[in-house]
Amino acid sequence: MTRISIIGGGAAGLLAGIAAAGKGAQVTIYEKMRQPGKKMLITGKGRCNITNACELQDFIKNIPGNGRFLNGALRRFTNTDIVELLESHGLPTKVERGGRVFPVSDLARDVVAKLVEIFTGLGGKLICDCKVHSIVVKEGKALGIKTVDGFFASDAVILCAGGASYPGTGSNGDGVKMAAEAGHTIVELRPSLVPLESDYPYVDDLQGLSLKNIGAELIADGKKIASEFGEMLFTHFGVSGPIVLSLSNKAAQALAKQQEVELVLDLKPALSVEKLDARVQRDFAAYSRKQLLNGMKDLLPQRLIPVVLDMAYLDETKFVNQISREERQRLVTVLKNFSIPITATRPLAEAIVTQGGVSVKEINPKTMESKLIKGLYFAGEVMDVDGYTGGFNLQAAFSTGYTAGTAAAQSEGDVE
Repeated sequence: MTRISIIGGGAAGLLAGIAAAGKGAQVTIYEKMRQPGKKMLITGKGRCNITNACELQDFIKNIPGNGRFLNGALRRFTNTDIVELLESHGLPTKVERGGRVFPVSDLARDVVAKLVEIFTGLGGKLICDCKVHSIVVKEGKALGIKTVDGFFASDAVILCAGGASYPGTGSNGDGVKMAAEAGHTIVELRPSLVPLESDYPYVDDLQGLSLKNIGAELIADGKKIASEFGEMLFTHFGVSGPIVLSLSNKAAQALAKQQEVELVLDLKPALSVEKLDARVQRDFAAYSRKQLLNGMKDLLPQRLIPVVLDMAYLDETKFVNQISREERQRLVTVLKNFSIPITATRPLAEAIVTQGGVSVKEINPKTMESKLIKGLYFAGEVMDVDGYTGGFNLQAAFSTGYTAGTAAAQSEGDVE
């Protein structure tokens, strides 16, 4: 019986364990936290966004960090497969806006508990509160692992210890260090899916304000590098929310290159400049005898009005019927180009996902086995793979975990 040691009991580790145990291997998962799947417990605001119901080609598009590397793994274990696995074992799921898949119970702990139940039901062994210190490698072959309790021999080792985001969940970069010690190249770790900081003078005024249905463009050194549509939030340090998190990957890369980065919002994306100007004129006609501050209440959230007026160099106490055509056009320009300078990302520890990790150039995409060390496999966020919000990162973890577990449990000649 093939003995497999899995380092990390998160999404990737549990699926690797289920796949390997399902193939008849003797599998032990070593989890350093007191319970498995701690990061899964906080995904989807505690509801666990299991996967996304979109087509495979759309998955690749939503994983900007080496998505093509995952093509084979996503085909071997699809979004449909994870749903069928959970539902066939008694955990129903549902699809919500944007194709996001959640458990019907809306409880992330139910997903973790079900995966653990499936794994142990296949004969797998889960050891928690047990930190792995190193992977034992000799003559280019992984021979096992070392923990505080000593050396444990195995025929294969699967490293699923996560990245370096949310260290309180156990992902503190240990897995990346172990891979480096074993001889692997590490792509620099940076935050992905992380809020952005700004020295914008109006941040304090707008703190806590949420905006919906807005357009956003990320500009680096004057060139558009990405765009999103949806919701965002002003915070005490800058900006956050779904569209900001989705743009943060590109923002982090641009900031690392010392580029000047700004977030440009279109507060009225459904209207062209001409139609927005006409809309403003109608509002001004309706509130012609009011001051500007009160004459725009149908156009913007109240807290945003004085900021927009200030950016357009307009006196908020000026009466609407005194506004010139030129002043109105300045207002329209700001509404369509509300610019926020971005100075930094929040720390890696606050990121939902880690960008960087073990170089995928040194990993066989068909098996997730190291090209440098026989018997060493990788899965999940420890690799240089990262996606957008919406269930894409968890599916990447499930698919690579399944691929690694299946391959590790089979002899080399049997691996597809």
